[in-house]
Amino acid sequence: LAILLATAFIFGVAVCSALFLWQTHQNDPVLSTSHLPHYHGNAPLSPNTINKGKEDDSDQLSPSSTSSILDGVRVLVTIASFDFMQLPHLEEAHDAYHNLGKTDKKVDIIEYTKELYPVALIDMFNDRMRCNNPSPNAGMTMTLILKPSRVRLHLVDFHRELFYDRIDQYDVFVYTEDDIRISPKTVAAYLHETRRVESLVGPERATDFNVGIVRYEYDFPENVVITDKTRHASVNVTRVYWEHLGTPIFEKTVDKVEEEKLAPYFISMRKPHQGMYLVTPSLLRAWKKRPKCRFNEVRNRPSHPSNPGQPTEGTQRVWMSSQMLYGGRHCKVTQLLPVENFGQLTVLHLPNKNYRRVGKQGRLGGNDNSPKNEFGDGSEVFQRSHPSLLKALELHLEMKRQFPNLQTSNVGEGKRYTGIRMVDTDVNFHSMHKNHRAAAEARLEAYRAYVERGGYMLESDMNIDLDEW
Repeated sequence: LAILLATAFIFGVAVCSALFLWQTHQNDPVLSTSHLPHYHGNAPLSPNTINKGKEDDSDQLSPSSTSSILDGVRVLVTIASFDFMQLPHLEEAHDAYHNLGKTDKKVDIIEYTKELYPVALIDMFNDRMRCNNPSPNAGMTMTLILKPSRVRLHLVDFHRELFYDRIDQYDVFVYTEDDIRISPKTVAAYLHETRRVESLVGPERATDFNVGIVRYEYDFPENVVITDKTRHASVNVTRVYWEHLGTPIFEKTVDKVEEEKLAPYFISMRKPHQGMYLVTPSLLRAWKKRPKCRFNEVRNRPSHPSNPGQPTEGTQRVWMSSQMLYGGRHCKVTQLLPVENFGQLTVLHLPNKNYRRVGKQGRLGGNDNSPKNEFGDGSEVFQRSHPSLLKALELHLEMKRQFPNLQTSNVGEGKRYTGIRMVDTDVNFHSMHKNHRAAAEARLEAYRAYVERGGYMLESDMNIDLDEW
């Protein structure tokens, strides 16, 4: 009896210890996957979600049901955002990814930029992007990877190596420019249609295709600013796919798919430029080996042999987001868009300005006799909004001043900082102009101090010019 009691006691201690260690692992921001980006190398792998239920009837999967198809999905989003010029659009894109992170999935955002974000802006974004979600299968991280300004148009290149380095750690990879809004619906529809393609043609043949995206804008009148006086001008405004012109539509703009098994369900756009793409690990692997593709290799866009500065198939951003993948002389993957669920794979181009180019000289639908497409020359003078308008950052800073006791929102278990990270390993401050270098080093040092004390601001962080930061 004594032996049995002793054995039971030891067994109980072992179970309790195991449970304690498991809870510690889940709650520790270094050990768990809830707080740090997966590329830090601390993420245990789970079965690839895209392969779940391959033998299921894909028609039974509802692309609008995030509770089924997005359950436990791990998403890596990479954004190319050179500077603050498109910050209003980037903020809206951030909010859309936050919605994605609030569902039952993990989302890691990697943003490539040349801008050193001030602490005040990071603190405001931390409050906006925080996922107050108790689910152990959900959460979101955001990391800013600083790049030198000399990379310029090649900022769009860096995501590709990261995708292949982390190919086993995610179920869906997203590359996008910084002015596109992508919702949970977009990712769910992509996975649903990707499964449907596999079920129709088989996994091997499915690598010849990728479910695509079409960007839209709203065609507000070109000569009107919407005010109280002109608000009726939006009566007939609608979504337009400004990159896709020509009638008859199914001769000039849209192609039917040649593959017999897919033809009843899918179409392709004649011009497949997307400004972004989604992809699964299995497709990344296949395109690495695909003849003439070498999707894993970053290279320059095609250009005239006698004039390397003149592209022949679009700019570097067009090349990396679309042309390399869909171009007939390159990967030659066929873009697919579902007829029935087409609207679920359309995304808002947030600047809502490109439709105004259509029909202008040198632009889609234009000719030599068309009106000129005017570009800025630096001489423009813009009327600022009314100075009494309450700015988001202004209110954020005043709230932090009024509630200085709230200092633990950006720390997890173990008192480790869990907010937005800024990585500067690729930036050489010695190459900067003296004045610029001093300002950059001061901003980076302020960020480091902010992280070390647990992600709350001091008054020195809040003393920022709200108009010129």
